[in-house]
Amino acid sequence: MSTICLPDAGASELLGELPAGIETVVWDGSGPPPPGSEHVGLLVAPFAPSALPAKALLHLPALRVIQLLSAGAEPWLGRVPDGVVLCNARGAHGGSTAELALAGLFSLLKQLPTFGQAQRAHDWARAETDGLAGKRVLILGAGDIGARIAAVSEILGAQVTFVGRRARPGVRGPAELPELLARHDVVIVALPHTPETVNLVDAAFLAAMPDGAILVNIARGPIVDTDALVAELMAGRLHAFLDVTEPEPLPTDHPLWDAPNLVLTPHVGGATYGWQSRAYQLVRDQVVRFHQGQPLENVVSEGY
Repeated sequence: MSTICLPDAGASELLGELPAGIETVVWDGSGPPPPGSEHVGLLVAPFAPSALPAKALLHLPALRVIQLLSAGAEPWLGRVPDGVVLCNARGAHGGSTAELALAGLFSLLKQLPTFGQAQRAHDWARAETDGLAGKRVLILGAGDIGARIAAVSEILGAQVTFVGRRARPGVRGPAELPELLARHDVVIVALPHTPETVNLVDAAFLAAMPDGAILVNIARGPIVDTDALVAELMAGRLHAFLDVTEPEPLPTDHPLWDAPNLVLTPHVGGATYGWQSRAYQLVRDQVVRFHQGQPLENVVSEGY
């Protein structure tokens, strides 16, 4: 028998019928724990980590696994009790996040903001634009999102290079970044937010990128030094697409709002219709593996 704790009643419908021997309880961490909570072995955490009080975990003495609905795990680091495994939802949001990264990149290459201004001015202003064919694309992060971006980029004629936290076949190591940056037209950040990646994209990193290069950050805001990026954008040397910023939400008087050569979206990479169904399909598969004693997927280790 396995007991699973779900964050809300709607999760039961999204999970669908579970195999015999799996029981569910519904609890969002507020109020007294429901009957059966003492047997909960796997907790499906709410999408927003702040929605589950830290003290709630104290009421789940049999807890062995926390399953997230998000790919990002950084808000949970340091909150997971000893002996409990943390798993993220890698793959559930990869497609939509990769789509947005490419949409932002294409909007810059194809000058869509400029054409939008011309449309509002009723100005039939034709111009020659750029494309991915022949471009050298450097992707930081060789996981699900990076792989999807690479697949589309290569189909459209780009040359893709991966950089991961360690060198391996097909993936370059971080020590090679300074030399690689100077040889790439586009840099896409698809890394997890960890202590090692905070301000990875700093002034020296940006200075190593060639004139006219494009930075795409689809990961987390703190990976990029905001002040350093603003300086490059204001100088007109680089272009950028950001779905995430530091700080976030972006204050209304922040200079990023008015920076030239920038396309900005408000952290909506995973916010596409049907994300809950995709996430809970992953959760369902994980619950079955847990119940059957099979190895779990997407186990978070050292922030990844």
